[in-house]
Amino acid sequence: LMGWLWLTAIYKALVLLVIACPCALVISTPVTVVSGLSAAARRGILVKGGAYLEEARKLRVVALDKTGTITAGTPQLVQTRMLSTSTDAAQIERIAKSLAARSDHPVSKAVATGIDAEALEVDNFAAELGRGVKGDIDGQSYVLGNHRWIHERGQCSAEVEALMLAMEQQGQTVSVLASAQGVLGLFAVADTTKESSKQAIAELKALGIRTVMLTGDNEATARAIAAQVGIDEVKANLLPEDKLQVINGLVAQQPTGMVGDGVNDSPSLAAASIGFSMGGADTDIAKEAADVVIMNDDLRRVPETVLLSKRTYAILWQNIIFALGIKAVFFVLAVFGNASMWMAVFADMGASLLVVFNGLRLLRGRK
Repeated sequence: LMGWLWLTAIYKALVLLVIACPCALVISTPVTVVSGLSAAARRGILVKGGAYLEEARKLRVVALDKTGTITAGTPQLVQTRMLSTSTDAAQIERIAKSLAARSDHPVSKAVATGIDAEALEVDNFAAELGRGVKGDIDGQSYVLGNHRWIHERGQCSAEVEALMLAMEQQGQTVSVLASAQGVLGLFAVADTTKESSKQAIAELKALGIRTVMLTGDNEATARAIAAQVGIDEVKANLLPEDKLQVINGLVAQQPTGMVGDGVNDSPSLAAASIGFSMGGADTDIAKEAADVVIMNDDLRRVPETVLLSKRTYAILWQNIIFALGIKAVFFVLAVFGNASMWMAVFADMGASLLVVFNGLRLLRGRK
């Protein structure tokens, strides 16, 4: 058809066959994704697969737990208030420490550590997720719980409410010790925000990502902490199932990330578009439920993951364009020009090497 000789046509066909080899196109995606995963690991970010690294760039909302995520997770007992006239203060402290010492929640640990008293024997101990702990001491039932639980028990008098509100407005979390007869004492603990939290929230906002705090803590304390770091929206007094419901609602509207560190956060981490677990101090179940584990507990790694995802995506498309573009150029040269076999080999192996080296750029120590 083109007036070619038989040997010329066969030579061009062989050149086209070499050019058509899809090595560069096949290599372009895995080498870029693996480089991105390696770059993340070097920064203390364990991503459980290339799909999550590619999807992180799409996040529009990031929900964050408070204790251990935004705050240091090491609260200290800063204030106590005894409200019972029938039980002496020393006995109230012993009861509170006995219940708190059996819990692994950071707030309970702070209460137990802050009280210098001897613990008593506790029977029928049980933990209520999102509320507190309860148990029997000397045949009497007691609870050590949050504001919400005491309110549900109908034991929040005007005096108790006023005292708790004053403590909460100072950013303190209040644990209330109560018996069946009434409230015995208030134990306020305070937690400090991580130095990296404010910067991390600012970086997320710069990326156009809205931030939401999800916490089981009270409204006043949550808003005080959120104001310190610049979080856009606060949802407080949430049980684990309430957090899950909020995450499901957000995911239905737009891609949503969830950052948490405890057992209570695990359902939400699993339900989010991408779950980020603070790996330095979190529980095994939270690490298992999350898609990304931040090994050094630095919240700034979350926006860094989004930036790395954007960079990986850009290089991925560069590689695909390189692989197809070079093939197209040499295809035209082979049919209508004078492309030789060595040029075809260059188009094949050269394009493969090009996409490999371009993908490896992700490993450079760039912030």
